[in-house]
Amino acid sequence: MADEGKENLSKAPLELVLSALKVDPDKGLSAAEAEARLGQYGPNALPEKKESLFKKVAIHFVGPIAFMIEAAALVSLFLGDIGDFVIIFGLLIFNAGLEFFQDNKAANALTALKNSLAPQATALRDGAFVTIDAATLVPGDIVKIRLGGIVPADIRLVGGDYASIDQAALTGESLPVTKHIGDEAYSGSVVKQGEMTAVVTATGGETFFGRTAKLVAGAGAVSQAQKAMFQIGNFLIVVAVVLAMIMVAVQVYVDIVKTDNWGLSDALEILQFVLVLLVASIPVAMPAVFSITMALGALALSKEKAIVSRLTSIDEMAGADILCSDKTGTLTKNILTLGDPIAVAAADPQAIILAGALASKAENADAIDGAVIGALADKSVLKGYRIDKFVPFDPVSKRTQASVTGPDGVSFLTAKGAPHAIVELAKADEAVSKKVDGDVSALGAKGYRALAVARSDDGGASWSLLGILPMFDPPRDDSKSTIENVGTKGVTVKMITGDDTAIARETARQLGLGSNIMTAADVFPPDMDPDHVPGPIARQILAADGFARVFPEHKYAIVKTFQEAGHLVAMTGDGVNDAPALKQADCGIAVSGATDAARGAAALILTAPGLSVIQNAIDEARRIFGRITAYTVYRVALTMDIMFLVVLSTIFLGFQPLTPIMIVIMSLLDDVPIMTIAYDNTTVSEQPVRWKMPRLLTIAAVLGFASIVESFGLLLMGMEVLSEPARWAGLGLTNQAHIQSMMFLQLVAGGHLLLLVARKENWFLKPPFPARPLLIAIVLTQVAAVLMCGFGILVPQLPWRLIGLVWCYLLIWLFILGFIRLGIDTVLENRSLRRAMSIELINARLNR
Repeated sequence: MADEGKENLSKAPLELVLSALKVDPDKGLSAAEAEARLGQYGPNALPEKKESLFKKVAIHFVGPIAFMIEAAALVSLFLGDIGDFVIIFGLLIFNAGLEFFQDNKAANALTALKNSLAPQATALRDGAFVTIDAATLVPGDIVKIRLGGIVPADIRLVGGDYASIDQAALTGESLPVTKHIGDEAYSGSVVKQGEMTAVVTATGGETFFGRTAKLVAGAGAVSQAQKAMFQIGNFLIVVAVVLAMIMVAVQVYVDIVKTDNWGLSDALEILQFVLVLLVASIPVAMPAVFSITMALGALALSKEKAIVSRLTSIDEMAGADILCSDKTGTLTKNILTLGDPIAVAAADPQAIILAGALASKAENADAIDGAVIGALADKSVLKGYRIDKFVPFDPVSKRTQASVTGPDGVSFLTAKGAPHAIVELAKADEAVSKKVDGDVSALGAKGYRALAVARSDDGGASWSLLGILPMFDPPRDDSKSTIENVGTKGVTVKMITGDDTAIARETARQLGLGSNIMTAADVFPPDMDPDHVPGPIARQILAADGFARVFPEHKYAIVKTFQEAGHLVAMTGDGVNDAPALKQADCGIAVSGATDAARGAAALILTAPGLSVIQNAIDEARRIFGRITAYTVYRVALTMDIMFLVVLSTIFLGFQPLTPIMIVIMSLLDDVPIMTIAYDNTTVSEQPVRWKMPRLLTIAAVLGFASIVESFGLLLMGMEVLSEPARWAGLGLTNQAHIQSMMFLQLVAGGHLLLLVARKENWFLKPPFPARPLLIAIVLTQVAAVLMCGFGILVPQLPWRLIGLVWCYLLIWLFILGFIRLGIDTVLENRSLRRAMSIELINARLNR
């Protein structure tokens, strides 16, 4: 059915709807007609797109760093270096397996949505109501909905008195909505009261629920961590390819032009050189370090009552500067609460509440009845009264009524309901009627609901209007302080709710969120594509403080608009209606008590109510981000050091400074213990942090080139000693194998000393100091490297005096690198300040 047709069926007069669907509401469809329409419209189920297990697994072996690791593994296998192949391929499998497990956990949103649909329905077929599989419903079917049932498709009500339908999970409205003949009801909503018949107007993917599912299926953003790894991988690939081409060109020139001798052995030797370069240049453990650091961060967040279902969401939370928050149950308590009663005829406010409580029934589990009874100062007072007769809420009379016998044996009637209905019941004079109208209007302007309460002592012959009971969903006790605290961390909160605009404005006022609350219908045209929001509408969205009366596609469009404007967006929600926006957000957060659909679409699941948990999650995410960026700077700088050392020494000195086994051992000693950086102590940024790749790579490159000077300086000194062995006989450096061991020690030990400089922006001897696990790992690695060189384990043995001299050299360079880091940070900071001042100056001139 076309979109225009669906819109017409949801808004058109019932007679036209029934005519368009060619159905008699008293007879329903015939079995044959239903079968034909099922073939035309398809089953009443969410469309499912299956993805093969192979494709799910293969996606984790694609990308710059993955390609580099795979290339190194294949070259190792081709040359018969099985040990290298096993180590490299093992790291690749480990990282892909971890990512696959996390993605598989997070890809259950559509399954959860399907579980929310009605499995069966009562439909009128061939003139008789029968129970059928809800998946076989078709447009034009006449269905019966009743108390406790799930609405099986989008419908228009055609018969019965009324039905109270809870559609909060779909629309965000905090209370059930009373529906009458002609009204629309959505698939997946729950019938709380009443029984009615209805005609099906849309099924499957064409329902309100189905459109939500389509948005969920199409939603999603590439994580900042993934983008960062792609950029780092591309950077290292470019450097590696350029260096490899230079090295191959030089070797071919030497072999062919100078020696005029070229054979298979020469080609294999060059391939071996390329292998050395590849293994040296690839940070094989980088994806694993990213994953393990975030996994350990997820464990820390679980202790803060936040369960991580998608690891990369931690990275996104660290950089989020917009938090789109649901109102009901997140900013507010989702508990209807009574305000101070407004007396009319009653002198005591508690008397108004007591009369209202006597006209309520706790066992009905009605939100309004519960709020009235809960407002009693002493609930035990109800035990002294006997309810002789209770008349439940009637949408015609718009009130509940009870016949009561008091503790003194005197009988009376009480009633509570819509103010205008109680005014009419009490036959109030014009002055009272005007007062009630004024009070109700004032309450309505604040978003408060209002009930009027009356009492009759003469069997209903006359009624006294006791007063008005204001009702509202109060903000959570911690909401205002949490909003203020995250604001100081550079995160702006935008409220998004399906509730009425007046309610949204009052809640925003109480929480200090601003007054520019926009009604969705006033902003979004009915036919707007949520993936392509027009510029004028986008500007309205960006300027708003919050949004009211929103549908799922509106929430999705709001999130996407902020993202396209350059913001990282976190989104909280709890219902089916939130699922598309939760999945599209950079960090979707399902709040405590969320539906399965919301949990399935979210990346972070809160197990404690309110927003205060998010405040803790932001701090922890920024700590984790600091650890990952520290590792990135360290690893890129060290990779550059290794690559340039291997290539430059091969080209200019004709000497291979490291053997393949040394490179493999060095990769393990440098990367595996360094995974303890996941526990490191880091400062918490006061502003959102992002992958500023130019800055990050600049710092890494400067430290990398300084490390190249350090390494090449030691190598040249070693070559100088080797050229005059008699002059430096006391050092014990007698052959090129000793130089290789010396360079191995320098790169392993110097690499971890480089981490001390890379892990923080200020002087490396200032706090926060490295965490104990990281410090222990570094010390153990140094001890292992020293013992390997001192006792000749897997590498040529070095004299202890030479090991001591290498360490003295490394300590001197540690301070040199520390000063270089301070210098580059100062230069970059000054450049950022100048750029910010220039932008402010330009903006000031434009605003004149």
